[in-house]
Amino acid sequence: MMDDLFDGQDEKPQAKQASEASVDEEQARSLLDGLLEESRLYTRSKDYREMLKFTVKLRNFAPFNAMLLHIQKPGLTYAASARDWQERFNRYPKRDARPLLILWPFGPVALVYDVQDTEGEPLPESAQMFPARGEMSKQRMYEFAKKLWKRGIEWAAFDGGDAKAGYVDDFPKKDRKAKRRYLLSINQNHSPVTQFVTLAHELGHLCLGHCGRDKDLNIPDRKGVSHTQREIEAESVAYIVCHRQGIEPKSQSYLSNFVKPKRGEHEEMAGMDFYQVMRAAGQVETFLGLVNHTQFTRAKKAPRG
Repeated sequence: MMDDLFDGQDEKPQAKQASEASVDEEQARSLLDGLLEESRLYTRSKDYREMLKFTVKLRNFAPFNAMLLHIQKPGLTYAASARDWQERFNRYPKRDARPLLILWPFGPVALVYDVQDTEGEPLPESAQMFPARGEMSKQRMYEFAKKLWKRGIEWAAFDGGDAKAGYVDDFPKKDRKAKRRYLLSINQNHSPVTQFVTLAHELGHLCLGHCGRDKDLNIPDRKGVSHTQREIEAESVAYIVCHRQGIEPKSQSYLSNFVKPKRGEHEEMAGMDFYQVMRAAGQVETFLGLVNHTQFTRAKKAPRG
């Protein structure tokens, strides 16, 4: 399950993956719960939306790790590993730089550095720190369908009205063939961009465990979540996945009003499982092959003089 937090590492044998999943989840949850309790962040819907916006901007990290960075340094504008600073921008961490911690699949933690804690060549004005990848075509959607097929998720187009976008459900048992476990239905009359938004939302439901547990895909059983919270969680996943691809869904207005204002303030967040939202967003990106995260290997020492 830890791999899904980060992004597209090679799949492990299922037996080993299953044995490590509960330990990894426990460690991640423990770290997140501790940070949230101490920081007292995200207790209001306004704070939650700000965190989502930050997660969108920091595309070189998996959603879960972007959230960890936001907790540690809310004003951060960009961070990267020592290797990425060196290879992409010819910059190096300062001698007394304070590193930030993220989780990664090859060890407990990894170190990254805020741009303010690095030195070297000036950053070019044209540097695309947060590149947008907003184009969506039928061909890309077809490629997504092929990737999902390999995970037992079959894409099915249907002829529907504009108000009906799509849904995901268990594959009918009487028609089920080997490895086909889920049926993802998408309105064929919608544009590729709208179809992608629907895709992110419905895969969000699946990865959040709203359809039940799936050991092979490392999905928990969260069928008991209320309908309102299901939609909030799935819209949050869609918001993250879509915006990180430069596509703007209509999630903003929905998330802005999912709690009613109380005396001019936003009601406190109740029952939100931040861990599951970030885990699912990273998992959806992995399923669709959208991951391109910062690299971690030993960087060269900074030149002297």
